[in-house]
Amino acid sequence: MPFRDEYNLMYPRYIYITPTHLHPMTMKRICILIGCLCLLVFMVMPVQAFTVRSLDMTLDPDGNAQVDIHYDLTLFEEGAIFFRISNPAAELKKAFDANLNQPVTVTQATGSSARILIPLFATVAADENIVTMVSPSVSFERAQEVLNQYWFAPLISPDFSPDVTTIIFPDGYQRNFNNLLVIPSVSHQLVE
Repeated sequence: MPFRDEYNLMYPRYIYITPTHLHPMTMKRICILIGCLCLLVFMVMPVQAFTVRSLDMTLDPDGNAQVDIHYDLTLFEEGAIFFRISNPAAELKKAFDANLNQPVTVTQATGSSARILIPLFATVAADENIVTMVSPSVSFERAQEVLNQYWFAPLISPDFSPDVTTIIFPDGYQRNFNNLLVIPSVSHQLVE
């Protein structure tokens, strides 16, 4: 129920009194205190940024690779993609082109996955009736070095090592690795 403000006769107004009525200065102090605590939490806690969940490399008989990457982004990174501030396809292409010294094609890049085609990724050697395929070593250490050059690097803690890496050869043979920043070279004799 409203009560008339008796102290202000020139500009009458009504005051609503509630059981939780606090003095305006007290509410302001509480809001400032909560804001400072939130700011402190965000300053102390590093933000988990880009996290690679899985990396699948499917090789064809010619040594070409289709790489499927599944990752998690923070809300801010997803916003940057949505508002076209960042283009994951262009960034992935630039990173793979520089590290592999050959052009790659990014066929798909979304907020949670990407598909990359790499020509002549694996080496194929045929000796009489035996065909041996060797996938090269892949390192994600360079990605960390590049990230460390940015001003916001101390504020985030990205995880470039895939939780699960799977290399799939044309004959169905699979090799799995868990949480490795450098994926070793794998040699396999193809079964016809």
